[in-house]
Amino acid sequence: MRPCHNTWTVLNHGMPAVTVLILYNEPVLPAGHPNFDSEHDVLNTVEAVGKALAEAGFAVSRLGLGRDPGALVERLTKSPPNVVFNLFEGTADQGRTEAYAASLLEWLGVPFTGCPSEALCLARSKHVAKYLINGAGLPTAPFTVLSRPGVAPCTLSWPVIVKPALEDGSVGIDRMSVVSDEEALRARVEHLLSAYGPPVLIEEFVDGREFNVAVVETPKGRAHAVSEIAFQDAAPGYWRIVTYDAKWKPASREFQATPARHPAAVSPEQQSVLTQLAERAFELFLCRDYARIDFRMDASGDAYILEINPNPDLGPAAGLANNLKTLGLTYGQFVVSLVHNALARGTEKA
Repeated sequence: MRPCHNTWTVLNHGMPAVTVLILYNEPVLPAGHPNFDSEHDVLNTVEAVGKALAEAGFAVSRLGLGRDPGALVERLTKSPPNVVFNLFEGTADQGRTEAYAASLLEWLGVPFTGCPSEALCLARSKHVAKYLINGAGLPTAPFTVLSRPGVAPCTLSWPVIVKPALEDGSVGIDRMSVVSDEEALRARVEHLLSAYGPPVLIEEFVDGREFNVAVVETPKGRAHAVSEIAFQDAAPGYWRIVTYDAKWKPASREFQATPARHPAAVSPEQQSVLTQLAERAFELFLCRDYARIDFRMDASGDAYILEINPNPDLGPAAGLANNLKTLGLTYGQFVVSLVHNALARGTEKA
């Protein structure tokens, strides 16, 4: 890993300011849509990132990209910035476009922050990611994948958790996601196929502690910070999972019952296991700059990778930002370091 630039601010000394274009997904869902909150959250992140970059002396502009990629190509060819700060998560109705935007930036030779298109492609499909994790010998819960109704008898151990395989941000995850019998499994699979389309991921539910490991490339090298979801609701029907409401609905019971601990209260041995597995996953999925790897740990202390997120929420109140405090970084320092990383990559290609 190439270290970031040694300074945290831009020193122009009379030279033109470095230009940074913040690229993000323009919300397309109407108010009242079930996923409205998760999609619109990016606008808060754009504001926070823009403020941090402006305070550091960068010349900042913004581009919200919707369903037409032509706007991005036109902007980059007519007035190319020095760096694109990539906050594009894909449009809510075409999530795969997350990787398309990164591919366009690579094709046009524009330096940008965050993971490359390969990482975004590999991690996007939960089932494909799990096959890759399995193949690399990394621990993940046993699973199966379905693309059509008609569930065969489940060969996994009960309970299982059922997820839409191509969604992120806990979209499609609620209190009914964990099931304990064939009838409930069939109903859940049919619901997800109808609501989100195929495929559907079914995996053995690891009923234990949940950890998020932030992997961040800092000026001193790659660093890791471990946080934990502190499940506080033991009421019947409330499985210890991070639902959509727990992530995006602050007024909900599920949100209130799933606070995060930064840093996690783990033993040195547990810390070592989690960070080493996160590091291996970061490398396996070709990540760079930053990523978040999610884990469950069972009662025996065995850790299982849930998923890899190469484009996690960078909002100042999000989990990764809170992990920065554990690493001794401010939010502004982190944002500026990403631009320096991208500038260094651009210089290497020149």
